[in-house]
Parts: sequence; structure tokens; C-alpha cells
Amino acid sequence: MDFKDFHLGKLIKKLVDENDIDSLRISKFLRCSELDIQRMYEAKSLNTEVLLRWSKLLDYDFFRLYSQHLILFSPRVKNQDSSLKLTQRSNLPQFKKNIYTKQVIDFILEEIASGTKTRKEIMEDYNIPKATLYRWVNKYGSKIDE
Repeated sequence: MDFKDFHLGKLIKKLVDENDIDSLRISKFLRCSELDIQRMYEAKSLNTEVLLRWSKLLDYDFFRLYSQHLILFSPRVKNQDSSLKLTQRSNLPQFKKNIYTKQVIDFILEEIASGTKTRKEIMEDYNIPKATLYRWVNKYGSKIDE
């Protein structure tokens, strides 16, 4: 799975096909026409309300794809900026950024195993702490043939 550049409509279509969900049921649940559904399959991104309904219908958290993208590809935060953020708390809910799912861990270990990236490149590109990466390698080491 490419977390950097994914086509949401194609992923939804794939899940619909895998689960063999009837288009009439989808139309009723999403309250839209079959033509609208086809347009959604072709769309790279969707409105969040529509995406939430798809997530409920297919029992899959599509928002997690965006969270994983943020974890892997967000710019590194400077120490000065983070100290300012601590003093300026928002009323919005605060979420822990570094929640690594099994898919993300597998993706990173696959990059190491295939030689696409070195461990150092992984740590620099994705801002993953050295201890965390080495813990994954030790725990899921059978994936890496070094």
C-alpha cells in the first residue's frame, strides 16, 4: 500500500467488489444515484461526510489512510515550535501523532527488506525513532533478510 499517493475511489471500489455489495444497497445507504457512485469510484478524494458513510458501510476506517500519511510524511517539528504549541493549547481534541498501525510497520519493514531504503533513511524520512525501528526489526525480524 502506497500511503504517500493513494486513489480513494479505487480503494472503495476494491472493497465493494471484495465484499460483493449490491449497488442498490450502496445507493440507499449513501442517498445518491448509481451515477454518483461511479463518480466516487473515479474520484481521488471525497467529502468527509461521504467518506464517513463509506467507512460505516464497508466497515473500514478510510480516515486512517490520511492519518498514516501524516505520520509518515509530515515535516519534522522544530523544538522551538513545539514549546510554543505547549503553551498555546487548543480546545480541539488532541491526538497522539505516533500511532503506528501494523500496515505502517509492514510497509516500513518491507522497504528495508527490499533495499528500497536503509534504516537510516527510514529514520530520517519518516521521523521514526531509532529505538522504535530496531524494536520492530527485532520483533518482526523474519521479514528482513539481512
